[in-house]
Amino acid sequence: MKNLVEELKWRGLYHDSMPGTEEQLLKEVTSAYIGFDPTADSLHIGSMVQIILLVHLKNFGHQPIALVGGATGMIGDPSGKSDERNLLNEETLAKNVAGIKSVLSRFLDFNSKEPNAPIMVNNYDWMKEFSFIDFAREVGKRITVNYMMAKDSVKKRINGEGEGMSFTEFTYQLIQGYDFYHLYKNNNCLLQMGGSDQWGNITTGTELVRRMGGESAKAFALTTPLITKADGSKFGKSEGGNVWLDADKTSVYKFYQFWVNATDADAEKYIKIFTFLDKETIDGLIAEHQAAPHLRVLQKKLAEEITIFVHSKEELEKAIQASNILFGNSTAEDLKKLDEKTFLEVFDGVPQAEIAKADLENGLDIISVLNEKTGFFKSNGEARRALTANSISVNREKIKEDFVLTTNDLINNQFVLLQSGKKNYFVIRVV
Repeated sequence: MKNLVEELKWRGLYHDSMPGTEEQLLKEVTSAYIGFDPTADSLHIGSMVQIILLVHLKNFGHQPIALVGGATGMIGDPSGKSDERNLLNEETLAKNVAGIKSVLSRFLDFNSKEPNAPIMVNNYDWMKEFSFIDFAREVGKRITVNYMMAKDSVKKRINGEGEGMSFTEFTYQLIQGYDFYHLYKNNNCLLQMGGSDQWGNITTGTELVRRMGGESAKAFALTTPLITKADGSKFGKSEGGNVWLDADKTSVYKFYQFWVNATDADAEKYIKIFTFLDKETIDGLIAEHQAAPHLRVLQKKLAEEITIFVHSKEELEKAIQASNILFGNSTAEDLKKLDEKTFLEVFDGVPQAEIAKADLENGLDIISVLNEKTGFFKSNGEARRALTANSISVNREKIKEDFVLTTNDLINNQFVLLQSGKKNYFVIRVV
């Protein structure tokens, strides 16, 4: 077997592991799982590290198991939280579970016939018939309260962060621990992986496997570091909130822009973590970037690779086209290819005005459009001087003073893009 742990270390994807984990992964094909709690009906880029970890596991010949927490999602993981989570109802949970399964299926082929084919499971399937009394007898007696209280996620809450911890959340680590035992028993799963904030929950699982699985039972743990930006701020957020892996929540254009806009320091770290490029290629890109940082070679390659991985090559090309509309030599045809959502995102913050569609039926002379109808220019004289200087474009095409704006000029049947010079844009929305 190739050395997965060694790979994770140079990529910055390794934080800690239990003794014997690396040896187990080198010895034989190993089944390993990561849990995803259904707190929303999709996943955002904060989950990308764990998705990529499962893909690396598969690429190195091991078997990935993706667990969607239909049961644990009913309780809420206290790790890293200072307050009790609001409990989700069953209808919301079912919708969220289905959404997360759909996202994960884009990265792992759960229908594969390979010997180490990925598996997807939902812990609600084995927890729903487990009575409280049976759980207390079979699982609760295996782990002491002292052991559970020693976990950081519990200690922080009990020692004054927030309003304490309910019994419901206190049981979370036991249920997650039982998940590991269930997968150990039914799928020969020997390893649980997750973010470093999950170490307490994961090691409770390894302890349960040993205590419930008999003398020969063995279980391992491996965690990844929590990713932060170079300035120490939280990774995965943009000014507009979470960056989602579904295009209907975060457009491919915005997704692409998030990575293109990474700082040099972050791009150097992220290209190792979020792409599957080999070390030689990445070292070459870093050297090329350091020689000419203004070309943003690292950011562009990072954005390309991860946009293809999450969306597709075709969607990447559309995102690059959209980006070039502001920063490149785009044409009217390029503009017309943009859907409404992407158009508005590309020109977010650009001044806008509305014109009635009826006004365009018979055509509007460009002077009145530039001044009276939109206020893009303060006077007719100013508009004329700009037209004479050949600095006005409609939908990226230069125009003269005799230009008449009609419904034929509409983008998506509702927009017109005015431009003065290189950087002054104005959007007309036709209503």
